[in-house]
Amino acid sequence: MITRMSSLFLRTLREDPADAEVPSHRLLVRAGYVRRVAPGGYSWLPLGLRVLRRVEQVVREEMNAIGAQEIQFPALLPREPYEATGRWTEYGDNLFRLKDRRGADYLLGPTHEELFALTVKGEYSSYKDYPVTLYQIQTKYRDEARPRAGILRGREFVMKDSYSFDLDDEGLARSYQAHRDAYTKLFDRLGLEYVVVAATSGAMGGSASEEFLAVAETGEDTYVRSTESGYAANVEAVVTPAPAERPIEGLPAAQVHATPNTPTIESLVAFFNAAGLGREFTAADTLKNVMLKVRQPGSKEWELLGVGLPGDREVDMKRLEASLEPAEVELLEEADFAKNPFLVKGYIGPKALKENGVRYLVDPRVVTGTAWVTGADQDGHHVLDLVAGRDFTPDGTIEAAEVREGDASPDGHGTLVAARGIEIGHIFQLGRKYTNAFELDALGPDSKPIRITMGSYGVGVSRLVAVLAEQNHDTSGLVWPREVSPYDVHVVVAGKDETIAAGAEKLVAELDAAGVDVLFDDRKATPGVKFADAELVGVPTILVVGRGLANGLVEVKDRRTGEREEIPVDSVVGHLVKLVRS
Repeated sequence: MITRMSSLFLRTLREDPADAEVPSHRLLVRAGYVRRVAPGGYSWLPLGLRVLRRVEQVVREEMNAIGAQEIQFPALLPREPYEATGRWTEYGDNLFRLKDRRGADYLLGPTHEELFALTVKGEYSSYKDYPVTLYQIQTKYRDEARPRAGILRGREFVMKDSYSFDLDDEGLARSYQAHRDAYTKLFDRLGLEYVVVAATSGAMGGSASEEFLAVAETGEDTYVRSTESGYAANVEAVVTPAPAERPIEGLPAAQVHATPNTPTIESLVAFFNAAGLGREFTAADTLKNVMLKVRQPGSKEWELLGVGLPGDREVDMKRLEASLEPAEVELLEEADFAKNPFLVKGYIGPKALKENGVRYLVDPRVVTGTAWVTGADQDGHHVLDLVAGRDFTPDGTIEAAEVREGDASPDGHGTLVAARGIEIGHIFQLGRKYTNAFELDALGPDSKPIRITMGSYGVGVSRLVAVLAEQNHDTSGLVWPREVSPYDVHVVVAGKDETIAAGAEKLVAELDAAGVDVLFDDRKATPGVKFADAELVGVPTILVVGRGLANGLVEVKDRRTGEREEIPVDSVVGHLVKLVRS
């Protein structure tokens, strides 16, 4: 087909949008692919919609290739199925809730596990019906607290979600692997640089969980990998290797020391190193106790929680929240300390927490036999040699401490290095969380019910457009991979001569007849404006019809490499067809 820029609904911008934080946001707006409507909400203009549809088609082809069948659910959903699984409350403020004119509760779907499970329950009853995999490509809604980065993190987005239904765990493992392989093919086709990492399941539930992360410095997710093995994980899923427990016998007794003006780890370490105790202290010898409040879904009451971790580590709030999900978590404020005078800021220890019934979770490094310097629950006092398992017993462990480069890899091979990425796919072995909620069974060959097991597999389709822009741009604009480019060839008329215009028209018609999608810049603009827009829009091949036409030559430019080649006009159509088809 031929799209003429003289009539295309397109306005490119020379200046970056004021709210743009990342290259994809900046360039997709400047090049006229999307426009902001509200925080987290974007309109897709003609160029953007063409790229989105091409990405959708790649996703659809790879899903169909593993035997998945496409269906479509409404986005407006009743409350009851989500109430049955607990997610009506678990999703908290992230869920868009509304009432109809009769006062019935509805939501805008964030994911559709409940509806898929209910649909299969309504249609299938025999073991002979399974396995089955269903999917949809549909708009989802989440009330993000901080929508940012354009279409990378919005409140409305297009997602492919697929669900496998199997008779047993072995079947689920096969379905999971089929999706994992399909995602690898999909992202390879898109030419993305990505990694597959272990992940947490979050509000989705389930056991095995992996994320596909596009490598990007602008990514919100931090992942780590081992220097000596194939281990890779989102930091939220890293399990800290716990050291071996130590014998308690013979350890010095705990002693309370007056430590005036030492409310910080740094000041505490400096105090003890100057105290002449014959020992060298570091931040790693201290036990930092961080106070939080936690609220379970559906509850109005906050519960105090103490988290103890080595003083040389900071709390990673994303790891902490992942460990406590679906509960809501906040750091204590001054008003909270005022309500609980036993919490002496800067000097909190395990003793007061136990005496006041406060749950206390510690970092996995805090094992039996380890001795710590920590708060004595008195202003200006700390305890030296407080031994875990002798002087205090935590209520459990929690993954809340930051993961750092150089940490030992959890698999015991090498150390960790960190990088940033953008989540583009997530696969889960859900198990029977949802099928239990809806009693989804199949009648087995022995006429006994078999509880079905599920897998859930998501791809951020609209996010992929932004990710492709993040990984495929330069200082001049976008550089689309051919698989998803809005057009195959961008034809630029460089000159006012009628002969040049006529020659360009002829070439465009021949390309169209050969099945090439053409973006034809036939505007009465200067060559400089046209060339700048061609670079910004990012079609991978640019055909320039200019003064060289008088000598029977046209110029073909590779947008990615910048290489230019003069081609005889009589053979350029064949040349471009071959280029596009390759």
